[in-house]
Amino acid sequence: MDGFELAARFSIVTNRRSFCGPADAEPTLYRAITESTGQVEVEGMLSRFEALYPYLEAIARKHGLRPFDREVVEAYWIGNPRLDAFDRADFGRILDALVRRGLPGFVARELAAALPDRPIPHHLFHVGFVGVGAVTGHVPTTLANMESCRPAAAEVTAIGPDRLEVRGPVLTMRDGALALGGDRDRSVTYEPRAFPGLAVGDAIAVHWDWAAVRLTPEMHRRLNEYTDRALGAIRSARPAAAT
Repeated sequence: MDGFELAARFSIVTNRRSFCGPADAEPTLYRAITESTGQVEVEGMLSRFEALYPYLEAIARKHGLRPFDREVVEAYWIGNPRLDAFDRADFGRILDALVRRGLPGFVARELAAALPDRPIPHHLFHVGFVGVGAVTGHVPTTLANMESCRPAAAEVTAIGPDRLEVRGPVLTMRDGALALGGDRDRSVTYEPRAFPGLAVGDAIAVHWDWAAVRLTPEMHRRLNEYTDRALGAIRSARPAAAT
């Protein structure tokens, strides 16, 4: 699986819900997922996703890579060491790029003042610190939406024709801060053609109640690690983050 397909797997569900990206992106993303084709077209569509592309650009620029290189995309959605060297100045440039994509300037200024010493350009940090829907205004930033939007690891417990039953931890508020709580059972949609050989007990990543990708043991470990690190970075935000 290359970076184009991995990005499409996470992004298609928000496009279907009209949360982000161009209105005509879904067919192109679907072909990328089910046929592994159309890299040029996929790049053209995904580069117009309002909040996604500034992060991919920033990670790629930091390491001399391209935005849709596999390890860049995986860093943002799953987590890997490509995220480790970012500081407040780096993330300030991401905020500037998000302003050009729709984030209100006054929000960006407040966020810049509140940045922790080690912000992490992972999707969960965006969800919990910048805010779900903060760039497009299409989604209110609520705890339920943060839980839906984060890339969440879950175990498959049952497989149906077009839905999976899964179990995994959910976001909660603990002492006024975001944290992972106990496991919850839920039902998510999936594309069977994208999961050949899927079995009960496999680990997957879920995004907006959509099964995005099957996790290898190493991907599962890193998603758990960078979920914890992103939550820690959110909790260490400066006092201005209280708003």
